Amino acid sequence: MATNLSIDPDLLDRAVRVSGLRTKRAAVTKALEEFVARREQKKLLDLFGKLEWNPNFNYKKERSRIERPR
Repeated sequence: MATNLSIDPDLLDRAVRVSGLRTKRAAVTKALEEFVARREQKKLLDLFGKLEWNPNFNYKKERSRIERPR
């Protein structure tokens, strides 16, 4: 989908430079991916303190892929 945007050329040049990517398109795509990822991570942070925690849960036992008799 073609989209015309007015982006600050200096900011776009900086984004290309710091990203190490070769094209403006790649730099903008990467920036948008990182923006979305950070916003989704922020939603997870909002859950802290809202979930019930079971102190008896054995996370090490649950990590094992070997089926153990109970």
